[in-house]
Amino acid sequence: MSLRDVLTKDLIRLQIPVENWQEAVQAAGNLMEQAGLCTSSYVDAMVQAVEQLGPYMVLAPGIALAHARPEDGMLKAGMSIVTLSTPVNFGSAANDPVGLVIGFGGVDKTAHVEMLRDLAIFLSNEDNQQMLKLATDVEAVLAAFE
Repeated sequence: MSLRDVLTKDLIRLQIPVENWQEAVQAAGNLMEQAGLCTSSYVDAMVQAVEQLGPYMVLAPGIALAHARPEDGMLKAGMSIVTLSTPVNFGSAANDPVGLVIGFGGVDKTAHVEMLRDLAIFLSNEDNQQMLKLATDVEAVLAAFE
């Protein structure tokens, strides 16, 4: 399963306004919930993970990978992409502020690891990171994952 297989227009929102990191994580999670990929409890668990464990989800400068455990309510493997009109702080001294939040989840370890690997390869390209952070066109984002 490729990232393009799980990413649709309905799972991408660009340059949205949020007040804080909680709203940013909820925005990414809500897209996944609306698409039937997870339950509201999964979205809540993503927020709780940061509250309990700190900003470990902020993987690189300006990029957070919002996720929780599959058993927290993930129904189908998938991801969402949200860019913020104004970046927010998660509490990561090295990587704040965050302007790109990727909602993510798998239903089993195998699919989860494969999707993470593909996403890591995609994001290892600095041009791909910049394109996502600055994107204003959903179609361009989808095309980048082809």
